[in-house]
Amino acid sequence: MTTTPVVGSALAPNYHPLPVTLATGEGAWVTDTDGRRYLDMLAGYSALNFGHRHPALVAAAHAQLDRLTLTSRAFDHDLLEPFAQALAGLVGPLLAGTSHLVLPMNTGAEAVETAIKASRKWGYEVRGVPADRATVVVADGNFHGRTTTIVSFSSDPDARRGFGPFTPGFVTVPYGDAAALARAIDETTVAVLLEPVQGEQGVVVPPLDYLAAVRRACDDAGVLLVADEIQSGLGRTGSTLACERFDVRPDLVTLGKALGGGIVPVSAVVGRADVLEVLTAGTHGSTFGGNPLACAVALAVVDLLTPGTLQARARTLGEHVGDRLDPLVDRGLLSDVRTIGLWAGVDVAPSAPGGPASGRELCERLLARGVLAKDTHGATIRLAPPLTVDVADLDTALDRLTDALTAR
Repeated sequence: MTTTPVVGSALAPNYHPLPVTLATGEGAWVTDTDGRRYLDMLAGYSALNFGHRHPALVAAAHAQLDRLTLTSRAFDHDLLEPFAQALAGLVGPLLAGTSHLVLPMNTGAEAVETAIKASRKWGYEVRGVPADRATVVVADGNFHGRTTTIVSFSSDPDARRGFGPFTPGFVTVPYGDAAALARAIDETTVAVLLEPVQGEQGVVVPPLDYLAAVRRACDDAGVLLVADEIQSGLGRTGSTLACERFDVRPDLVTLGKALGGGIVPVSAVVGRADVLEVLTAGTHGSTFGGNPLACAVALAVVDLLTPGTLQARARTLGEHVGDRLDPLVDRGLLSDVRTIGLWAGVDVAPSAPGGPASGRELCERLLARGVLAKDTHGATIRLAPPLTVDVADLDTALDRLTDALTAR
């Protein structure tokens, strides 16, 4: 996709946003510069799992702004260890191993890069892979970020075109095919890196037995299973981690987006201590990773998730969304719907009379009806409202979706 810069704009044209300029937000609602309100059914690709300006998160940020915002990792601060302990306490019981560490970073892509580096170094030092020969098995259709290394194993031509030469060391197999993945593992493999649910691809949910088979293949070969839960984690799928829905425990998990509560960028790799401890002083770092402001907000995020009520709510509301969307497929208004928790991939039916010809057109129709959503891969839109959305507001958005699909 190519974009044309806005005349007079100083922004590089690396995004093609819908024609709306937002000014304020609260909960599941945002308001544009003209005063029109919209229901946010994207929630910042899950970064806003708790809605806009959640009072507990805003209060945590305000309090920390009056104390200390940055030390760099040259010095400790009083929230760094509490943050690590809290996140390890929330996520550690869902992972393989008995002892777990947290490595804080800023963005999701940084977390994935960190997991790749840790996996390689563990592969050389522990698994005994010959120097500079480590490989990581990945899945077709993946989205793990847009750094040079990550786009090297992307199958999206827009993400790759013009950015070579590409980083070696990755082997791609079809997503959902556990047998192909097992065959791809060899003596150079250090890890398998997967999204439990492929979000950017359109909320693609794998076969129920897929992740368990991947876990067995990793165990049989003695390699790591790394789960990218940057979009799917922290409540989105109706559990703290999407891997829980498949009864699978990864060795490492990458977290981001929702961890910062929509206030600051926060990411982390959480996983087995014997893996992450290979990253010693000087081998990896981040000036802003684990800064005091980020830790204050992330601690408040962990507090919101610890009771489990938001996760349960996401599962219940997700079932409601499925009940509303499935009949639209039966009516021929949509070609397919995939839901897991409060997350849905919706495929338009271009042949439907009067229906939208693309996901972009459907998003434009929704925008005109006061609903924000995002298209992906041509014919698909993603729905990911805040986990705190009111049921009445959710039904309003789904009513408007139906209207947008039947507009003449």
